[in-house]
Amino acid sequence: MKPEPQEDDSRSSSRRKDHSPGQAGSLPGVFAGAVGQAPPEGVPAALCQACVDLLDVTGASVSLYGGMDAHALWWSSDTVAGRLAEAQYSLGDGPCQAALEQGAPVLAADLVSGPDARRWPVFAQQAVELGVRAVFSLPLGADGIAIGTLDLYRETTGPLSPQDLAFAFPAAEAIAAALLALSDGNDPSGTGASWLDAAESDHEDVHVATGMIMVHLGVGPQQALARLRAHAFAQGETVTQAARDVIEQRIRFHD
Repeated sequence: MKPEPQEDDSRSSSRRKDHSPGQAGSLPGVFAGAVGQAPPEGVPAALCQACVDLLDVTGASVSLYGGMDAHALWWSSDTVAGRLAEAQYSLGDGPCQAALEQGAPVLAADLVSGPDARRWPVFAQQAVELGVRAVFSLPLGADGIAIGTLDLYRETTGPLSPQDLAFAFPAAEAIAAALLALSDGNDPSGTGASWLDAAESDHEDVHVATGMIMVHLGVGPQQALARLRAHAFAQGETVTQAARDVIEQRIRFHD
């Protein structure tokens, strides 16, 4: 079972965390303190939480790439972070998707106006409705291959400071390393592998529904997924909800 989102009502849009002058130079110590006695499967979540605690961000999430342009939310710091991840998954668009495709950080500092809002108009509108004004997505992976993303959001506009970036990038690398270690079986308890399996199967309904649409319409997987996403958007649903409607034959796609 994946961790339940942990909500913190004490956050405010005007907060600014204090950083010690040498923090960026002592990241191993910061990471070690964040991880503490966490079991292997809890390391990515602990590192992700450290980003929320130490950076000028409101929340964070880790999503894994599940194939066929699909993501599985593995951990989120709060409900809004989870809904942001689901929105990008449903739309197939947003900073998270761009970071995954490019294998490079995508830092959207202003979703209210300017280039960021114009680049992803639908996602930006949904994000703003959730009270989000900036999203920073960092790819997780190695050798140019992204296995997922670390997504940070904030309730105010503006870029991450150089000091925050100096922490965020190695934090993303540490989370990726922890995930890859779990994927390679470097977890004697086997618990981490089961969590990864759960993450990969989290959107199994979407895969099944996409296959059904492929059969109904005689189209390829990308076109079928696009039709599913379009239906979800038109109905104001998440793509996961729309997929369950297809599986349970409450809706059926026709040419």
